[in-house]
Amino acid sequence: MQIGIGLPGTIPGVQGKLIFDWARKADSGPFSSLATLDRLVYPNYESLATLAAVSGVTQRVRLLTSILIAPLHNAGMLAKQAASIDALSGGRLTLGLGVGGREDDFRAAPAPFHERGKLFDEQLNVMQRAWTGQPLGNDIGPLGPPPVQQGGPELLIGGNSPAALKRSAHWGNGFISGGGGPPMALQGYKLVEEAWQTAGRSGKPRFVACAYFGLGPNATEGINAYIKHYYSFLGPIADMIAGSTPSTPEAIKGAFQAFADIGVDEFVLWPCIPNLDQVDRLAELVG
Repeated sequence: MQIGIGLPGTIPGVQGKLIFDWARKADSGPFSSLATLDRLVYPNYESLATLAAVSGVTQRVRLLTSILIAPLHNAGMLAKQAASIDALSGGRLTLGLGVGGREDDFRAAPAPFHERGKLFDEQLNVMQRAWTGQPLGNDIGPLGPPPVQQGGPELLIGGNSPAALKRSAHWGNGFISGGGGPPMALQGYKLVEEAWQTAGRSGKPRFVACAYFGLGPNATEGINAYIKHYYSFLGPIADMIAGSTPSTPEAIKGAFQAFADIGVDEFVLWPCIPNLDQVDRLAELVG
C-alpha cells in the first residue's frame, strides 16, 4: 500500500513558504502523492492553483486532488487547467473529483447546488473529449495542451450515492473514499467493483482512501483546533471526527494496517497541524 500526504493548504493562516517547503520535503521522502482538499467558502488555497505551484518544486511525487468539487468549475476551463497541470508536471496529476455537499460553496461560485450531479456528468464528458483531442462541438475546436497521460489525468471519483459509484465505472480509473474509516471505504469500493463488472470493464478499479492525522506532543490540541473549525457547520459531528483522528505513532500504524487489510492501493493522510515536522514524523512511520 502506498502512502500519500496532504498539503497544509486548508489550515487557516498557512503561508505559501510552508506549502513549498512541505512539498519539497515530501518529494524527497517515501510518499506517493501530495494531496489537496477543496472548499470555496473557507480561508484555504485553491486546489488546482496549489498543485500547479508545487509541481514546479517537485519531481517525483504525484499530485492529487482529494477531492476537487467539480461542479463549482466551468467544464472547459477545468479540462484545460487539468491538462495544463498534467503537462507541466510531466504526467503526475491524479484528479479526485466529487459533487460536493456544502450549499454555501455553490452560492459563492455561483453554481446550481441542486443540479450538481447533472453538471458533473456533463463535465466528465467534456473532459474526456478535451483530453483525447476531440472538438467540443461542430464549430468548436479541440482544447489543449495535450496531457502527458494518454486519455488524460488519472481520474478517481468520490461519493457514496449510487450515481457517484456508477460514474466511477463509466468515467473513472477508480474510487476515492473521503473518510469514515475502513468499513465505510470498503463498502463504497465493493459497490464500485460491482458497477465495473456491470459496465463490462476489465481489471480492477484503483482504491484510494483518506484520513486526517496529527503527531507530536501537542497533537490532540492541534487536531481539535483545526477539525472543529473546519467542520464547525456539522456541529457535534466535528467532535467525533476530531476524536477519531489518529494522533500517536501506534494509532497511525494501526490505521495503515486496517486500510491495507481491506485492499487499499493508496492511503492519503491529511495534516491537521501546520508544522513541517509533521512530514518527518509521518515519514518515519512509513519507513
